[in-house]
Amino acid sequence: MIKAGAIDKGMFILVKEGPYAVVEREFVNPGKGSAFVRLKLKNLKTGQVLRPVMKSQDNVEEINVVEKPCQYLYADGENMHFMDTETYEQFEVPQAAYEDKRIYMKDGDSYRIVIWDNEPIDIKLPMKEIHVVTEAEEAVKGDTVTGTFKTVTVETGLKVKVPLFIKTGEKVLVNTETGDYVERVNS
Repeated sequence: MIKAGAIDKGMFILVKEGPYAVVEREFVNPGKGSAFVRLKLKNLKTGQVLRPVMKSQDNVEEINVVEKPCQYLYADGENMHFMDTETYEQFEVPQAAYEDKRIYMKDGDSYRIVIWDNEPIDIKLPMKEIHVVTEAEEAVKGDTVTGTFKTVTVETGLKVKVPLFIKTGEKVLVNTETGDYVERVNS
């Protein structure tokens, strides 16, 4: 058990007999009354989002999880297939629960899978990932009336707003938390 005031973003807690990831946390210490914590929690089995407010002295059960390096093999429409890189055991994860992360994932790349109670409950993506642009409009010289960005599509199907100079076939670094363009990658 931990105090609600000690909860931090990225932790895993047990709420209503289900595992939840702490997506956002805001600590509030008003002038009057006791401090409290506003949380945004995502159920790791159903994808349901809760927004509880807890007093900072309330007790919460933190769950112990294990992170395993796994290779993402492919998606078949319903499930994403992974292989544990240590034991070579293959397993499935429901795609619907991780659609927000699936759009960043490339076949053959390694990701960290969070396991709780012998069941995968989360996929940890790197903060930034390199993607190849597969579709990009050609920029017209002097075309800055609509802004200096255009939307491109990368190999996973993700759409990203990038500067006008980015062309098809180039590599871009994308922030996996926000979906924003970071920089062009030369290699």
